[in-house]
Amino acid sequence: MEENKKVEGEEIKEPAEKKSKKSAAAEKEEKLLKEIEALKAEAADFKDKWMRNVAEFDNYKKRNAKVWQDAYNEGIASVILKILPVGDNLDWALSLGLDEKTEQGIKGIRKKFDETLQSLEIEEINPVGKPFDPNEAEAVMQVEGADGEESDTVKQVFQKGYRKKEKVIRYAKVSVIK
Repeated sequence: MEENKKVEGEEIKEPAEKKSKKSAAAEKEEKLLKEIEALKAEAADFKDKWMRNVAEFDNYKKRNAKVWQDAYNEGIASVILKILPVGDNLDWALSLGLDEKTEQGIKGIRKKFDETLQSLEIEEINPVGKPFDPNEAEAVMQVEGADGEESDTVKQVFQKGYRKKEKVIRYAKVSVIK
């Protein structure tokens, strides 16, 4: 069977075999294009899943680092809380009116204690003369104010408070003006 085609006014006869080869080639090409599209969609899906996993892992690392840092800071705070009475006792000893050499020795120990706290980023809370803030001090008593002193102001510190960055390790125990 032959099919007729016109090329520039002339009729060319094409065998039916050639037509079936072209349609088979076109079908194969169409099939391959569909397969390529399916593979592209699958690759895009895998890429999306991979990117989600990368983001999820990155978030996991950040959460884990924060948990680790919080645990470390809690450990430091726990240890510091246990050694703060040593500093309190050194302050108490300095208030006793000791001989000069003993006082110098205790001052040296207290200085080293303060340097150790500073190296751990622990700072003293000293609210004297400031408005009372329950977020950093605990009022243990109220006192009458002298002339010119404002009410709700910290008058005296009975026990020093300490914090590491924004976290209070020990609240200062203070007296507050009525």
